[in-house]
Amino acid sequence: MTPEVKERIETLINQSKIMVFMKGNKLMPQCGFSNNVVQILNVLGVPFETFDVLSDPEIRQGIKEYSNWPTIPQVYLNGEFLGGSDILIELYQNGQLQETVEVALAS
Repeated sequence: MTPEVKERIETLINQSKIMVFMKGNKLMPQCGFSNNVVQILNVLGVPFETFDVLSDPEIRQGIKEYSNWPTIPQVYLNGEFLGGSDILIELYQNGQLQETVEVALAS
């Protein structure tokens, strides 16, 4: 990954308390896993931003290297990698996601 791509990724991650790198956007997810993440965040009623990795191949590949996580979507909370769809579902189901998000948004 080039320094320019890394810088772009860091700028995107720091743009919002909750940033989701996904296929499509929050209004029109382009895969089931991305849709799962959007639905969970919508149920929690929290503000979040998305970046459509399908619109930018450099970011699509770069975010995987940046997080050392092979799949999309990827969720960042306060600049820290939280996980993908499976992790968000697990955190939501066991009640930890609501608390984690509330703490992050309050900081």
